[in-house]
Amino acid sequence: MQRETKGYALIVGLFCILGLLIYGAYSPARKAQKQQIFCFSFTNEANPQAIDKHMRDFAALRHEIPQVVGYTAGKTFLVGAANSEYDVMHYLTFQNEADMKAFEQNPAYKTFVNENKASWDKTLVVNAEIQP
Repeated sequence: MQRETKGYALIVGLFCILGLLIYGAYSPARKAQKQQIFCFSFTNEANPQAIDKHMRDFAALRHEIPQVVGYTAGKTFLVGAANSEYDVMHYLTFQNEADMKAFEQNPAYKTFVNENKASWDKTLVVNAEIQP
């Protein structure tokens, strides 16, 4: 009898695990409605280590600030006759404007700014809605 009970418990446990896997695969992700692009131009005195620190520190914010739905970043480059005033950009997505404001007021973001602003020449922040 005890062996039979263990067998049933194993089968029920496997079904529970399968159910959790299916739920995780098909549960809706948080939908991003707003986007914010942070562009940075570095001073001539900014060394490669300072730029790498900037990139790592900003990327870490996506894990520290829960309002961030999505994040990508990269160094800018020129194509054709384009003129780039900025060296790097960070592209963030949020669910709403309140989350964008919460990001900018978050202590982790403020720490990032204080630790990295000495290497910036200029910055630009662009806010936009995501069109379906």
